Amino acid sequence: MITQFNYNTLLDGDSEVMEKLRKCVEEVGFFTLSGTPISRPNVEEVIDTYRRFFQLPEEVKQAVNMARTGANRGWGATLSEQVNPEANPDYKQVFDCGYELPDDDPLQALELSVYAPNQWPEVPEDFEKTIVNYYEQATDVSRQVLSAIAVAIGEDVGYFADEFNCPMALLRGNYYPARPEWAGDKDFGIATHTDYGCLTLLATDGTPGLEVRLRGGGWVPVSAEPGTFIINFGEMLQMWSGNKILATPHRVVGQKQERVSVPMFFNPRFDTNVARMGSEDTILAGDHLTRRFQETYIHLKQQADPVD
Repeated sequence: MITQFNYNTLLDGDSEVMEKLRKCVEEVGFFTLSGTPISRPNVEEVIDTYRRFFQLPEEVKQAVNMARTGANRGWGATLSEQVNPEANPDYKQVFDCGYELPDDDPLQALELSVYAPNQWPEVPEDFEKTIVNYYEQATDVSRQVLSAIAVAIGEDVGYFADEFNCPMALLRGNYYPARPEWAGDKDFGIATHTDYGCLTLLATDGTPGLEVRLRGGGWVPVSAEPGTFIINFGEMLQMWSGNKILATPHRVVGQKQERVSVPMFFNPRFDTNVARMGSEDTILAGDHLTRRFQETYIHLKQQADPVD
């Protein structure tokens, strides 16, 4: 059901591989990817770094709590995000970091939350260095994969990539605790949702938990060992591609084991028009992403809809 591709084979652009990829992005919306330049030891180091941060006392993590800001940079406590309004807030912790604009970029004047300054914890002491290094690797791999997908759906290799200078690329560490005994049918590690942006490059610690909804109904588990990545697509890319690329619903119910995952949400520059190819509409990528963030992060929702 979930196809695995080799990174170098994918980039070679062989016609048979491209046809296989086309069917995958149009009909499933998920695949796995091995053989990238990001090694298993590298991924394990990143996962361990996030895990050590999440295991810190809450009073230490509060120093970089994103709830104190008007953006999504830093630590998000358990129940700080609600991806599905029909479910309870998600039972997980997160740590988000993203792209910071160069000082001379015209978008600086707009003070956009999607390019907000990152918050870095003082401990673990190697946290910022390790995560920034991985961020750069993950964005490089995401660019290459997105170029291959453009070819697979019949577009020029640079169709999407040309819009990814100053990307709204968000790297997240997810920490899913063991599912508590009190959890009911509206409690999830992360409830059923589709990703908001373009391409997601997901690394995990190998612990099962992710489930993908089938087009005909039902759920299929998807897991990957460190060094093999799970790829899926968001609402923005489905819209931009004129529904040639599928944003597939997925969830993490939670189980007896804790789980750490590291998604890179790779999104274009704020002022990219992501309306359907060939249409005369204008939908700015940044407007779409900002709106979806405000609907999801509890602190941003409260700021957008203050109580009188």
